[in-house]
Amino acid sequence: MKTSLDRRSLIRGGALAAAAACVPAKFAAAAPETMAPAIRLGLASYTFRQFPRAKAIEWMKELRLTTINCKDVKDHLPSTSAAEEQAAIDDYKAAGITITAGGNIAFAKDDDADVRAKFEYAKRAGFKAIVCDPEVAVLPRMERFVKEYDIPVAIHNHGPEHKVFHSPADVLKYIGKMDPRMGCCIDIGHTMRAGMNPVDAIKMVGPRLFDLHTKDLATATDRDSQVAVGAGILPIPAIFKALIDIKYKGNVDLEYEIHGDNPMPGVIESFAYMRGVLAGMGMKA
Repeated sequence: MKTSLDRRSLIRGGALAAAAACVPAKFAAAAPETMAPAIRLGLASYTFRQFPRAKAIEWMKELRLTTINCKDVKDHLPSTSAAEEQAAIDDYKAAGITITAGGNIAFAKDDDADVRAKFEYAKRAGFKAIVCDPEVAVLPRMERFVKEYDIPVAIHNHGPEHKVFHSPADVLKYIGKMDPRMGCCIDIGHTMRAGMNPVDAIKMVGPRLFDLHTKDLATATDRDSQVAVGAGILPIPAIFKALIDIKYKGNVDLEYEIHGDNPMPGVIESFAYMRGVLAGMGMKA
């Protein structure tokens, strides 16, 4: 299960150089080193879903990551016990890791107690956004709690298989006239599979974009064709440029959903590529 340092260095160095070299000049010119805000790379903890929190923290240190989007999987951020949740929060804090968001969280019950419990979970952890997959009927109740807690919700689109939220455009159909803190978590892979260009989706969602899940695909319509970021067809430089254009303030969280028993080679390659793209754009990550 160990990943050799030599392999890490080779992948990182090679991907950085290759990614920087392939960034179109128009993106580099549009993003001088002084440009703000920078693209903030983070991790969706689902990436390490088969491993406990301690191992996730160890790997995040190796990856030089300081922000995490936590899911209640393994012991990453338990939602059934406030004491266990606090223990996780304390472990991340001790490691210098900030919890920026959490989810996916299901909002299946149109019930005050159920919705409040999930907002309390988010409040304790310090979420800047609740990444969620709600039932449409619960949205008006969620909006009331967004106003009360001042915690945005970011509805995650899940591609053509989802019964409602295929793409970010489908999300906006339901929340476009709601409180501006009712927003989106764009999953760029699912967005492409739903037939929507992720760049167009980012521009469409604009200020309602509160989180972004990053992955890559070898084939635009096949969810099983996921590959390391940079090895597929997703237009990562253009996506980063679109985020800069809308002055996006959230995180770009890698959600690597393949090779769950040995994720690090693909995760290392993904972050090396994304950092290389940013370097080619004159930005630091």
